[in-house]
Formats: sequence, structure tokens, C-alpha cells
Amino acid sequence: MKTVNVNGVTLHYAVFGEGSPIVLIHGNGEDHTIFRTEIDQLTAAGYRVYAPDSRGHGANSPMTEYHYADMAEDMYAFITALGLSRPALYGHSDGGIIGLLLEIGHPGTLGMLAVSGTNLSPAGLIPSFIEEFSAINQERPDPLVTLMLTEPQITTEELKNIRIPVLVTAGENDLVLRTETEKIAGAIPGAEMMIVEKEDHGSYIVDSEIMGNLLIGFLRKNRRNYADQPGT
Repeated sequence: MKTVNVNGVTLHYAVFGEGSPIVLIHGNGEDHTIFRTEIDQLTAAGYRVYAPDSRGHGANSPMTEYHYADMAEDMYAFITALGLSRPALYGHSDGGIIGLLLEIGHPGTLGMLAVSGTNLSPAGLIPSFIEEFSAINQERPDPLVTLMLTEPQITTEELKNIRIPVLVTAGENDLVLRTETEKIAGAIPGAEMMIVEKEDHGSYIVDSEIMGNLLIGFLRKNRRNYADQPGT
């Protein structure tokens, strides 16, 4: 893995393939290896994949406190440091939150965006999930769980300012409420939405070719939004 210093932290990342760039951002408590299948699919389809571990995750040093805004700024700095011009970005779960905040805060940084199992606030998660993890966090506080229980707080007004092609997906049995997924897709101008039948929050992403196929189809459909480039 390679490293890059951004915003006072060191991020480890891996790079695979050649072609137009796409950045993959994992979810809470995970690392870039959850995308093994998608990486194979994307590189075979002619894309250059950048797969960072978010701050405090994977090969990176753990943190005592986490905020999605910091992670979004990390990814903006990551893209800038590597000299990527309008790359595509795909984020799963927390990675999707990071992707939305990045494009809200730095419009036009991305050429296109895809998010899966993403919520605008903790209220967008199913109540049983919130209840379970609130109880766990009371007994054994975890800064990553605290993050999920208190953030993000993204408004539909902010989403209306996103002007790039966006794909919003969720599993039929996701941890994110169906109404939340519909709210995100409905607020972003021209966004596409896909509910994957019989799948949960991560079953169509981890060790599955479903999300990779959706991504490749979306990238090819919107290929004019970013140019081929080798990247760093």
C-alpha cells in the first residue's frame, strides 16, 4: 500500500489497474478490502481504482474521535494530492456519506458519484439498529459507534446543489430506511435510484458482483463526465 499525508493524518491506500479513475470508500469499521470483487471487476473493465482506508480505519492509526466532515475533507485532500481531475467516487454506507459531503463542500470535484446504504441523519436508519447500538455504546463506548448515532446531519437543500450524475442504491432489507434512500435520490437533480431485491446493507457489495456491475453500467453511461487519465 501507498501513503499520503492529509489534514494531519496519514492515509494508506491501494491503486489497481489503468484507465479513468474511480475512488472507492468503505463503511464504518471496515477497510478497502471489502471491495475486492468490485476492484477486480473495475480493473478488468478498464478503470484505475484508488482504494483508501478512511482515517482511523484499516492500516491507519486509530482515532479517539470521528466526524464525517473531517473524513470528507480527507478525501478531498486525497484527490487533490494525487492530482485526480474529476474522478468518479463510490461510497458504501459511511463512504456514501463522505462522498455526499465532499461534493456538497467542494462542488465539481467529482465527475460522478455512486452511494449505497447511505443516510442523511441517524433518523434515517432503522429504529432497531439505533436501539441496539445505543445500548452497546452505553456499556462500551466506541467513537465509531458514537459517530453513527450522532451524525451526519445533511439537508435535502444541500443535496439539491449536487450537479453531477449520481446513483443511489440500497438493499431491499437495508439498515437504511427505504424512505431515506428515496429522499436522497429525490433531492439530487437527475439522480438514479436502484433498490436491490432480496439484499441487505452489504450483501450485494461484499463478495458479490452485483454492485460492480451496477457501477460499471453507470460509469459507462456517464463516461463523458470525466476524461481518461493515468493518475498517480
